[in-house]
Amino acid sequence: MLDAATERDRRRRLDALTFGLFTVALGTNIPTPLLLVYRRTIGLSDADLTAVFGCYAIGLVAALTVAGAASDRFGRRTLVLPFAVLAGLSSLLFIPAAGSLPLLYTGRLLQGVVSGVVFSVANAWLQELAGPDGQQSAATRGAVSSSLGFAIAPAMSGLLAQYGPAPTTLPYLVHVAVLVLGLGALLVVPETVHERRPGRLMTLGLPPEARRPFRAVLAPTAVGVFAFPAVAATVLPLLVVPDGVGVAYAGLVGGLALGASAVAARVGRRFERGAAPLGMLLGAIGVAIGVVAVVTGSELLLLPSAALMGGGAGLCLTAGLTLTARLAPPHTRGAMNSAFYAFAYAGFGAPLLLAWVGSQLGTVTALSAFAAVPLALAAWLALELRSTARS
Repeated sequence: MLDAATERDRRRRLDALTFGLFTVALGTNIPTPLLLVYRRTIGLSDADLTAVFGCYAIGLVAALTVAGAASDRFGRRTLVLPFAVLAGLSSLLFIPAAGSLPLLYTGRLLQGVVSGVVFSVANAWLQELAGPDGQQSAATRGAVSSSLGFAIAPAMSGLLAQYGPAPTTLPYLVHVAVLVLGLGALLVVPETVHERRPGRLMTLGLPPEARRPFRAVLAPTAVGVFAFPAVAATVLPLLVVPDGVGVAYAGLVGGLALGASAVAARVGRRFERGAAPLGMLLGAIGVAIGVVAVVTGSELLLLPSAALMGGGAGLCLTAGLTLTARLAPPHTRGAMNSAFYAFAYAGFGAPLLLAWVGSQLGTVTALSAFAAVPLALAAWLALELRSTARS
């Protein structure tokens, strides 16, 4: 009876942390479809849009260099709680950002910092709460909760901005209201790091035996986690969707991509070793359809393109988190999650890279070349995982 009660208590804590992670993730992509609104209200140029993504990436990199190792040293709860509060403050900062480009940059920078800390550390927290026998389940929880938050946000903000009052205010207030509930849930989750270990705050936390699979499998898999949704939710709608129906449709496309990611993350563990190469293959097909959408100006083709890219991202996320949980010793779990997310969030640089290559060679050429990259990675990962299974 005591064991059953203990199991129920553990599950309640896992549910609370999963919901808290979801509420933080919900705020991250609210500005994405609103870029079409900001382009009108602030007069954003293509260079400004690129800089907005650059600010987010800078915040991510800065946070990821220290977040995981710091949580290994000081505790998961110690980092997640204050940065979850910062998630709400950054959403509130976006309200006056509708008329201020510097505030828009600042808001995205803070969102990057929050994402870098919360998503890497909370996943390590989930794995420790789940225990040795629940690592794969914890990886799935982390992937699904964050992907759902990412998915709901652009659809919600796009619809509210298109059809509701105060298009650049209401979406952020809705997020803050949901986040308050998430903070309440996080307060009941206990700390899992009870031994404070002194050491460097900037470390990947890779044991010697994990370095080869990390470089050969985890790092290339991680890039697909956010590169595909970033291109599906931002680059393609801005190229195809006319301004008249832009906000709601861009939100729908972004929501579909990230919703497909959440579904794929939930079922990804069924594919075991095949999840990573299959994810890359789906992403490559999705990008190829996106190229056709740009060439033909077809809004409808954005939907299957987004769904396939999102599905590929979700498979990559589950494959990566599952392998990370298996490779990481407990005392470096936070650092190793940060290492995985560092490579994953590098995928947010895809729109920046495409903008630069597109300015040199043309948009269609840049997108076509981009489709070839995950196709090559799918072949590489399949061969690498097959050789690993034999050894």
